[in-house]
Amino acid sequence: MKVFISADIEGVNGITSWNETFLNNPHYPRFQKQLIDEVSMAAKAAKAAGAKEIVIKDAHDSALNLIHSELPEYTTLIRGWTGQPASMMAGLDESFNAVIFIGYHSPSCSDGNTLSHTMNTNLIYVKINGEIASEFLINAYYASLLNVPVAFASGDLQLMHDINKINSHIITVPTKVGMHGGTLSKHPNVTNQQIYEGVLKSLTQIDLSKNIVTLPNKFTLEVKYRNHYDAYSKSFFPGCKLIRTDTVYFESNNYYDCLIAMKFIL
Repeated sequence: MKVFISADIEGVNGITSWNETFLNNPHYPRFQKQLIDEVSMAAKAAKAAGAKEIVIKDAHDSALNLIHSELPEYTTLIRGWTGQPASMMAGLDESFNAVIFIGYHSPSCSDGNTLSHTMNTNLIYVKINGEIASEFLINAYYASLLNVPVAFASGDLQLMHDINKINSHIITVPTKVGMHGGTLSKHPNVTNQQIYEGVLKSLTQIDLSKNIVTLPNKFTLEVKYRNHYDAYSKSFFPGCKLIRTDTVYFESNNYYDCLIAMKFIL
């Protein structure tokens, strides 16, 4: 079994402030450690479930958050940004048997996380087929494009509810509850153990094919920007059009086309 782990930070246990997410901020190391701990537990569970290869994509901000020497020795780590449209999923291909999401968070406009956003904070929202899209959805669709099931996800409680609506077979573990400007979390040792148990359970399911997120037949992409001049500039990407002073629209029957568009307009 070959397992891919995509790791973000805004959904790890206890993280509350943007200052805790930035590489050189004095508040960052505590939550860098928490991210490493959660990813390590997921990797250990994948190994226990029989995984022969575990590839981890560092998928937060600089993508230089995970310290490989502090992860299990049997893991492979992708750091930095490759420049591929796959972005947070770079390295995933059809040879993988399952995807795991660690540290994921609610999308823009959601009150489920103090750090809710989609891709970056210069955007008001990203909508796919008229619904506000999370980074989880964007990346789960890419996994589906490759016919790879999503086995497990962890992050804030609201996102876990959203994921269960998308596909009820995906096993989820909430690491915290958003309380508008604050967060409520269990002790990290508790959620770390829950992540281990959840990943182990998810990868020992008899039929993981049920975990493949259903891809729509057609995709519309709507991006609303914080600054109207960004929308104007991005509207010149082929296939895009300005539908409001601050909003760009794109459509395609091919999801990979949407990923290419998002690479250049988000």
